[in-house]
Amino acid sequence: MPGLNLTRDEARERAALINVESYEVQLDLTRGEKVFGSTTTVRFDATPGGSTFIDAVTDTVHSVTLNGAELDVSAVNDGVRVQLQQLAAHNELTIVADALYMNTGEGLHRFVDPVDGEVYLYSQFEVPDSRRMFAVFEQPDLKATFSFTVTAPDHWDVVSNSPTPTPSPAGEAKATWVFSPTARISSYITALIAGPYQAVRSELTSSDGRTITLGVFARKSIMEHLDAENIFTLTRQGFEFYEAQFGTPYPFEKYDQLFVPEFNAGAMENAGAVTFLESYVFRSRPTDAMVERRAITILHELAHMWFGDLVTMRWWNDLWLNESFAEFMSALAAAENTEFTQAWTTFSSMEKSWAYRQDQLPSTHPIKAEINDLEDVQVNFDGITYAKGASVLRQLVAWVGQEEFMAGVREYFAKHAFSNTELPDLMRELEASSGRDLAEWTSLWLETAGVNKLETELATDADGTITSFAVVQSAPADYPTIRPHRAAIGFYSMNDAGKLVRTHREELDVAGPRTEVDALLGKKRPDLVLVNDDDLAYAKIRLDAESLKVARAHLKDIEESLPRTLVWGAAWDAARDGETAARDFVELVLRNIGHESDSSVVLVILRQLGTVLDYYVDAADRTQIAAVAADDLWALAQDAVAGSDKQLQFVKTFALRSRTPEQLDAVAALLLGEKKLSGLEVDADLRWELLTALVAGGRAGQAEIDAELASDDTANGRLAAELAQAALPTPEAKQTAWSAIVHDGELSNTHQRSAIIGFNRAHDPELLKPFVAQYFESVTGVWESKSWEIAQQIIVGLFPLAQTSESTLQATDEFLDRLGSDSPALRRMMVESRDGIVRALAAQAADH
Repeated sequence: MPGLNLTRDEARERAALINVESYEVQLDLTRGEKVFGSTTTVRFDATPGGSTFIDAVTDTVHSVTLNGAELDVSAVNDGVRVQLQQLAAHNELTIVADALYMNTGEGLHRFVDPVDGEVYLYSQFEVPDSRRMFAVFEQPDLKATFSFTVTAPDHWDVVSNSPTPTPSPAGEAKATWVFSPTARISSYITALIAGPYQAVRSELTSSDGRTITLGVFARKSIMEHLDAENIFTLTRQGFEFYEAQFGTPYPFEKYDQLFVPEFNAGAMENAGAVTFLESYVFRSRPTDAMVERRAITILHELAHMWFGDLVTMRWWNDLWLNESFAEFMSALAAAENTEFTQAWTTFSSMEKSWAYRQDQLPSTHPIKAEINDLEDVQVNFDGITYAKGASVLRQLVAWVGQEEFMAGVREYFAKHAFSNTELPDLMRELEASSGRDLAEWTSLWLETAGVNKLETELATDADGTITSFAVVQSAPADYPTIRPHRAAIGFYSMNDAGKLVRTHREELDVAGPRTEVDALLGKKRPDLVLVNDDDLAYAKIRLDAESLKVARAHLKDIEESLPRTLVWGAAWDAARDGETAARDFVELVLRNIGHESDSSVVLVILRQLGTVLDYYVDAADRTQIAAVAADDLWALAQDAVAGSDKQLQFVKTFALRSRTPEQLDAVAALLLGEKKLSGLEVDADLRWELLTALVAGGRAGQAEIDAELASDDTANGRLAAELAQAALPTPEAKQTAWSAIVHDGELSNTHQRSAIIGFNRAHDPELLKPFVAQYFESVTGVWESKSWEIAQQIIVGLFPLAQTSESTLQATDEFLDRLGSDSPALRRMMVESRDGIVRALAAQAADH
């Protein structure tokens, strides 16, 4: 729709013309299922005589009044923007409109709980969707105060950025909440959450002596599963750590954390009213990895209260800094001030592997990306923005020193509170606090793309004494930048207990293609040499031949989790890059994963194992290798410690990978209780996973799905049923799922996501082959007709990756040729998906 895609030039022009003072927003949430009333009064200054527009994505605009004069709605409104002309020095604008509830996780999302029929609402505005709830100058540098007045059913709870006031009666079964004005904030971090949410409340004392009220909220029907005290504990630990590190008290009046249904992301940093993915309320036993992920997410969003909310980027080209800073600080806070002391291991396994993958796609870009419009922003919520940026910040901290880094950050917050900044504002403070000139560092790390590779070259004499040692750095041909790294080299040798332990560590600056390490000359060669020990640098690593031999034989014997994870990562990189045979990676995983202690590492490796089995192993041997792998996973599950996290993860992955009659028999026996594993509870969510495995394998059908749903007719149960139905292994079931996803347009965001996952569950890729042509015929229409979130889910989720062939590549290339330079965001999605096939074909060739 014209006008939805705000450009940076338009934003600059508008910011030069106006300065916004305040918004008063009146919302009527008692108008039915489709629309709600939205009346906005905004006061702003402007260059006299100037013209601009205000964003307002509406169903209907009833009136527009500017400085007392009512404007012709048909002349100034197109459903997306309202044009404003002949502005005065001081202006008051009132727009009375009806806005649409969404079911896509964008704007004001409306959800009906199947358990009790109650309605739950929440807002999600990043990047450009506050305009779906009220009229607004939608860009981050036009900060203002916001006052919300909300009329809703009187049995609801209504939460926003300011403390919730006592409601007043507003007619039959209605009430009105009048919220006090917020501090000056950007529109994308305003919030409204409304419905019969229930809450657990607490409080803490801020570093400046204020009492900060805390709330944890969830739907009534899942409240019994909410472990609020754990969340409060993490929140207090985060407050303590951040207020000390940042030298600035928490900047808002209260801190609510709300777990909301059908949320698209992990969480959103609305000022004082953070929304979270509802899956973080654990109705069934979670993996330890999921518990840790929730903790990291809680700490990530809390960090945003300072970096992003208190001080905000001027435009979205600094989105990376907003997200990277929160990502880095959440890992640091977890490692230094919570029970999750292995957070850097998780960071290496999850975030860095994500970053390395993203940085090797054809669409890779500098961390500081050029963001020309809102479409650019949307596709840059990626592994560069979050994970590479956070990795590079960790490298920067190693480069300048942690205390020096934090001293600069403290000065930055003190100078720029409640205002907007750009990257140089932060870098100036870090240069001042560290004494380092960061101009070259900024240029090499933030303004260029690509990932370097670090390797060691060493020689020894006859008795094993090192006579030469160098770190060799290389870069891909397309992105040839050689960067400076602060890195460590670790020496690991086998001790008497049969463990590989670190015997020496050398930290140094690595610069240029070759860095000689004279400090290591004369030392005995260890069993294993690990470049980038402690994972300070952002670079792929490769082991020398002798170290690689030891690592393959003794991966499980590396005593500490972080160096072990670095070796895992190097093995994955090599398989993914087609440098080693995919089947060797499969063997390495199955021989060692039973000894891995870190839950998040186990989770990541099992996902990588699935990718290798489905796409990288030579097609001629894939069925046999995959069957053996599933058998091994079942053996690992049975051998795991009773009730352990690994037992649960191995069972889940075994069910997902089950193909043979014997394997499906074992899954059925678990589901029916005929086979029991000591300590394993087959709870509601695990039952669905086992049943879906049987459905995909042709051993259960619609009747079994219906029976399971009858006993679990909840929001989670309905999503699981949607997935299972789409997994039915018949052409008719796949076509039904396809039509519901692509054509019907009635699925909510989460139901669509489940249907896509289920559709792709096909033991025989031939079952999905007829949909390749349908996909390429549908893509453009999907992109043009659906909202961003829904379109992205479909275009990425239904790309025919299972058809890993030259013909699929050709079909993709033909589509890209037709697309040309139009729709760069759509083009990027297709190019990234295409790369998955290119990489898979190369890996298969290496696995012959």
